[in-house]
Amino acid sequence: MGNFFKLIQNENMKIYLRIRTWIMFGIIVILPIIISLLVYGFSEDISMTNWTVMIMESYALFFFITIFTVVIASETVAGEFSWGTIKLLLIRPWSRSTILLSKYIAMILFALVLTITTFIVCYLVNLAFFGSGDTIDVILSNDESVWTYVLQYYLLKFVGLIMIVTFGFMMSAAFRSSGLAIALSISFLFAGNIITTIFALAEKAWVKYVLFIHLDLTPYLSSDGETSLIPGHPTTLGFSLGVLAAYFIIFNAISWIVFKKRDITA
Repeated sequence: MGNFFKLIQNENMKIYLRIRTWIMFGIIVILPIIISLLVYGFSEDISMTNWTVMIMESYALFFFITIFTVVIASETVAGEFSWGTIKLLLIRPWSRSTILLSKYIAMILFALVLTITTFIVCYLVNLAFFGSGDTIDVILSNDESVWTYVLQYYLLKFVGLIMIVTFGFMMSAAFRSSGLAIALSISFLFAGNIITTIFALAEKAWVKYVLFIHLDLTPYLSSDGETSLIPGHPTTLGFSLGVLAAYFIIFNAISWIVFKKRDITA
């Protein structure tokens, strides 16, 4: 087990020793400051609270978090082939499954660190600009605190993030080119909203099993656990999580099968 943790540590070092990783963190830190400064200086809405601005900033920042993590995920396996380091990795006394799992865990940890950093920065920045408050521009359930709502918001956003990143990881395992894996994964991210809108217009029952429909789970926060992601076909949070779990298993199964069978001599 100790060797496995060292393997995860090695994957983390590959991520955090690169300058671009710290540029990503710099963007996550600077953007909330800029947005809060603009809202504070130019907004005429005197009812704007620290929590309301925090949710607004978080919505935008999760877009950047997703792109940053997708870039890491898309090259975590494909990059080893692009750089020619895959042979050095596989001659060590670890199975392919162990190596793949360590890469996936390191990628999830990176997504988690970015998310926690976003939460802390957004909270502190808006606390400084707007002071502490206990209201937010949404309808809360009975006895639900603002803290509970915001933490649930981040948790549901993180679930969607993990699904997109897992797709990127699958693309990384499927292709030798990290550039191609990144391009396909980011296309997947941008195409999601378009496909969701098109499928929503279809109003067919089968559409509720499409992955893109369930990537944003935050509508459930204001609907007591049930909403109509597709007009005329109500869904529950449990149903959406079940659909995501099925795709999650499929994506990881494909990653494992492709990586196990891949020829590294070419």
